[in-house]
Amino acid sequence: MCVERLSSLLPGGGFASPRGCSFILFVCLSDSGVRTGGGERVPSPLLPEPPGGGSPLPGTALSAPRRRAPPASLARAGVAVTALGKRIMVVGGVGTNQLPLKVVEMYNIDEGRWKKRSVLREAAMGISVTAKDYRVYAAGGMGLDLRPHNHLQHYDMLKDMWVSLAPMPTPRYAATSFLRGSKIYVLGGRQSKYAVNAFEVFDIETRSWTKFPNIPCKRAFSSFVTLDNRLYSLGGLRQGRLYRQPKFLRTMDVFDMEQGGWLKMERSFFLKKRRADFVAGSVSGRVIVAGGLGNQPTVLETAEAFHPGKNKWETLPPMLTPRCACSSIVLKNCLLAVGGVHQGLSDAVEALCVSDS
Repeated sequence: MCVERLSSLLPGGGFASPRGCSFILFVCLSDSGVRTGGGERVPSPLLPEPPGGGSPLPGTALSAPRRRAPPASLARAGVAVTALGKRIMVVGGVGTNQLPLKVVEMYNIDEGRWKKRSVLREAAMGISVTAKDYRVYAAGGMGLDLRPHNHLQHYDMLKDMWVSLAPMPTPRYAATSFLRGSKIYVLGGRQSKYAVNAFEVFDIETRSWTKFPNIPCKRAFSSFVTLDNRLYSLGGLRQGRLYRQPKFLRTMDVFDMEQGGWLKMERSFFLKKRRADFVAGSVSGRVIVAGGLGNQPTVLETAEAFHPGKNKWETLPPMLTPRCACSSIVLKNCLLAVGGVHQGLSDAVEALCVSDS
């Protein structure tokens, strides 16, 4: 296995909110469309264009055009982001007054400009979004009253209109959602400061919810990764109640999408390091985790990969800039870590590229 680490900005584009702070959105553009990461309260790492315009930066293994986009009209954090072809949609969030927002904006890659779209029915931050065709599905969130929402809404891009769908059985914010076929899977999240272990699925065709078996171990700041027909629930922080102390976890729970149940995992399959608030993704048939917080007094630099065929974790080279609270994206067999916290806010953008040698 060969691992390549890129410490320079990936050839792509970046844009940030006005005044260059509040949140970062990393965007990689190519002829086939756009891929996006998430929102973080970090400075914008916008750098001058490389010589010759959009040519790749020296030493990188990837090539894609690189350009800047104009800033969004409103500074905010805690946003939900998704891509619709060559359009990027930014939903809700929290403004400079620390209150949730209704604002929805869309950036058109070809036109190079932002447009305001129909606002949310209620102001919210921490919404989880996923997209199918020309529709965006937005689940949960936290409103002005600081209570978690059970809303499920879909946005029709062609009609510029939000429509309410059947509410989620479990209200929550900061959940993880993904689309598989005609079903939207919503996992975890939080209610107030406590983690939720609910796992619920919405069928787009029947417009109904089904409760799946709960995530076996309730924890906050864990990560979810899909690979083939399995869903991996990784690490996290078990929060203390009463006399119990918070505890960082090595736990790996695996859900079999075909069997519809959680598999019993031996401790030998757990992560090597206890960690929470880390980056994760599926790269080259492996589940990759890196960085985060653990029992150490400083942020973690370690990275590891789970190989399903071998049923074991392999140690990878450490992060160049140890960080937690990163945005991340998987692109061309590379896991990118963007921004985050390392002795203060970080503007680092690094990629861990994995391939079989």
